[in-house]
Amino acid sequence: MGTFVFTLFINTFAKHYQADCRAWVLMQDFQAFKQLLHTPKKIVIVTHHNPDADALGSSLGLSGLLQKMNHQVDVITPSDYPVFLHWMKGHEQVRVYENAEKPAINKLVENAQLIFCLDFSSLKRINDLGEQVNRSQAVKVLIDHHLDPEDFADFYFCSTGAAATAELVYELVVALERTGLIDQDIAEALYAGIMTDTGSFQHSNTTQSVHRIVADLIELGADTHKVSRLIYDSNTLERLQFLGFALSKRLVLLQEYNTAFFAISKEDLVRFNSKTGDTEGLVNYALSIKGVVLAALIIDRGELIKLSLRSVGDFSVNQLARKHFEGGGHRNAAGGKSTVSLQETVDKFIDLLPLYKSKLTSTKQISNV
Repeated sequence: MGTFVFTLFINTFAKHYQADCRAWVLMQDFQAFKQLLHTPKKIVIVTHHNPDADALGSSLGLSGLLQKMNHQVDVITPSDYPVFLHWMKGHEQVRVYENAEKPAINKLVENAQLIFCLDFSSLKRINDLGEQVNRSQAVKVLIDHHLDPEDFADFYFCSTGAAATAELVYELVVALERTGLIDQDIAEALYAGIMTDTGSFQHSNTTQSVHRIVADLIELGADTHKVSRLIYDSNTLERLQFLGFALSKRLVLLQEYNTAFFAISKEDLVRFNSKTGDTEGLVNYALSIKGVVLAALIIDRGELIKLSLRSVGDFSVNQLARKHFEGGGHRNAAGGKSTVSLQETVDKFIDLLPLYKSKLTSTKQISNV
């Protein structure tokens, strides 16, 4: 089994949390957490807006396991998610907050005894659901690998050293001594989260622990070829046409700042009948250009301008997003938003680059996503 060291601690310790340190489990607190799962509970699992494979895979994987432990579990997402994730077991029962009867979902959150918050570090990342979760009297558990976790949960199971939240979910299952409950469906959901958040095991967060956990998941039934095909080889013709258009017409390279970006308008999305997930991974094409240190995908989503930021080396897009675009994430992968127009957001992004020029031009070309 993996030897990953992780932290689980109650709220009183949260203020002392050092994002980059790892500590042993405080067993007295872990036992209290474990006791919560000893009898059936009404459980809600919530993940972030625009769920990716790690968010949905870790949520559905954990949900499947908790149901086998006789808990009543509802998975809630603030928004919908890509069609190429619909193969995951339990997808049909996911409640999408923006598409559903919000009063009914609010009631589920209100009546929950235990709420798991997966793959986000701030309640802002779940939009209107954040207020509902914050008000709920349920015991809250945060499982996450992003920087700077907010102080809102009762139990924290977090490490920025983890490649994916799915990795932490698996480690939690190991600690609970419940790996015998992991079937093929659960194994494949967790594998999908780890595979995608490591860039198909290309990023430097692909540690020894990641490979050990993946080996365990394969042994438990995960069909790696099937998962890879379902996620990466399920493109529509329109999505591929959009990719070609974006690469040929919307990619801008600013060599002076070792920066590249895409600016995608609402009209671009409509033209190619863009669906949720169709822009997934586009920012990585900008980052793949030789010499590029900072890459951005800036999209007009109508109500907001959304930014996906990526970097290599020690240039922190987490800090950039937090300081200028009301966002955050990891050092080399973060997101943000803007309330001004697409062009104004692009202008703001470009105007910021001189402030970071020395860092952008001195960063070593080594990826640390």
